[in-house]
Amino acid sequence: MAQAAAVAKPPTPPRRRRASATPRRLPYLLIAPAALLMLGFIAYPVLSVFYYSLQDYNPTKPWRNGFAGFDNFTRIFTEDPLFWGTLVFSAKWVFVEVGLQLLFGLALALIVNQTFVGRALGRALVFSPWAVSGVLTSAIWVLLYNSQTGITRYLADMGIGDYGVSWLSDTSTVFPAVVVADLWRGVPFFAILILADLQSVSRDLYEAAEVDGASRFKQFLHITLPHLKDAIILSTLLRAVWEFNNVDLLYTLTGGGPAGETTTLPLYIANTSVDAHDFGYASALTTVAFVILLFCSMVYLRLSKFGGEK
Repeated sequence: MAQAAAVAKPPTPPRRRRASATPRRLPYLLIAPAALLMLGFIAYPVLSVFYYSLQDYNPTKPWRNGFAGFDNFTRIFTEDPLFWGTLVFSAKWVFVEVGLQLLFGLALALIVNQTFVGRALGRALVFSPWAVSGVLTSAIWVLLYNSQTGITRYLADMGIGDYGVSWLSDTSTVFPAVVVADLWRGVPFFAILILADLQSVSRDLYEAAEVDGASRFKQFLHITLPHLKDAIILSTLLRAVWEFNNVDLLYTLTGGGPAGETTTLPLYIANTSVDAHDFGYASALTTVAFVILLFCSMVYLRLSKFGGEK
C-alpha cells in the first residue's frame, strides 16, 4: 500500500484554451464594408448590361421595349455593317498604340535610369503628361491641330504645306495625327512602370557581364529584358485594355470621323447608346466587347507565361 501511494500519478497537463476565431477574422471583417461597396459598384453595372443586352430598350420608343432574347446578338454578327469595321479599327488602334508606347516608354526609361545632371528634372518632364487628364489632353491637341492657329499654320509660314489644312479632317492624315496625340500621354505610363522595375536590377549582374566581355546590347538582351518581362507583360495588357476602351480622346478630336475612319468599337457603342438611345443594342455590343477582351487577355497571359521563370 505504501509503495502504491508513493507512486503518484503524473499531473494532468492544463488544457489549452481554444484560440478565438475573432482575431483571424478581424482583417476580413474590417475590409468587408469596402469590399461589398466595390462589389456593388462593379457587379450591378455588369449584370445590368447583361440584362439589357437581352432586351429591346429605347426610351424614345417605349412601345417597342421588351424581351428580345438573342436578337441583338444576331443583329450584331449578321446585319450590322459597322460592327466588323469598328472592331478591325479597334485592333489596329490597340496594336499600333501599345507597340509604339512600349517602344518609346522603354527607351525613355533606359535614358532616365542613367546618372546625369538634371536627372530629377528630366524624370519630372517625362512623367508629367501622365498627370494630365484625358479631357485636358484632348483640349491641348485640339488647339495644336487647329487649322488656323495650330501646327499646320506655323508649318505653312515656313513654306511647308498649305494654309487651312486640317490633319483631323483628311482621311490620309487623321490616323497618324490621333496616334501622336495619344502617344504623348501614353508613353509616360510605360516609362514609369519600366523605370521602377529597372531600379531593382542588381548592378552586380552588369559588372559581372562586363568582366566577361559582354557588350551593352548583350547586357540589355540577357539581363535587362528578362528582368523586365513581367513588368512589360502587365503594362502592355493594362494599356491594351485602356486603349481598346479609349473614347474621350477620339471623340473630342474626330468624333469618329472623317467618314468613320477613327470609330472604335467603344466609340460606336457610345454613339449607339447616347445618340441613338438604343441601350439594348448598345448593351449587346458591350457584352461582345467584354467577351473579346476577356478572351484575348486570357490568351495573352497564357502565351506570355506571366509570373513564370524569367
